[in-house]
Amino acid sequence: MSRVIRSRRSIRHYRPDPVPPALLQELIDLALEAPSSFNLQARSIVVVTGEPGRAALAEATGGQPHPREAPVTLVFVAESGAWREDRGDIWERARRGGAWTESFAAASPVDARAFYEDPRRRGLERECAVKDAMIAASFLMIAAHAAGLATSPMNGWDEAEVKQAIGVPGRDDLHIALLLPLGRPAETRPHPGRRDRSLTVHRETYGPTPCGARAGRRDQVSGEAK
Repeated sequence: MSRVIRSRRSIRHYRPDPVPPALLQELIDLALEAPSSFNLQARSIVVVTGEPGRAALAEATGGQPHPREAPVTLVFVAESGAWREDRGDIWERARRGGAWTESFAAASPVDARAFYEDPRRRGLERECAVKDAMIAASFLMIAAHAAGLATSPMNGWDEAEVKQAIGVPGRDDLHIALLLPLGRPAETRPHPGRRDRSLTVHRETYGPTPCGARAGRRDQVSGEAK
């Protein structure tokens, strides 16, 4: 697994080879295994394979090549109003499968609504749902690379145009979390590198000191001599 994570790259150019339907379905199923707040699963995936849809998504990204070249582009949609909806199927499935007790399942709808009232007051409903969608997208990226496919998480697009392309114009309760082209890579991209751990990993509190940047000190996270 470490090899898969370390070798994954964001790919901008793709071969036109179609993604086998069974493999695509498996990758989507794996993405949907991602955890979510209160198990509300406040995210959906729109699978775009047709040329008109992919062209519209490419246009929404300012003409970037990957949504048009890749045979599949996945749009991860965050559903900020999920906590207001009747999601009784979730509670019932968890109860029936023995994952949740009767009392926990019965209390979950009320608990979820009580929890989300605070983000609602602070205008953070969208943020909560986007987090769930991004976790699902991360699951899919790793699974896709393990299967020999490439992806490129895209965050540069016009949200209104993407919503128009996937048929949800004007839906204020739906938000575009990520566009994810998927397919066989047509290029090889080298690792661009990552910042030194002493700049990005902290212990107990945020700041450069906790990880120890002093010369000669053994890094407590990696075990490497600095």
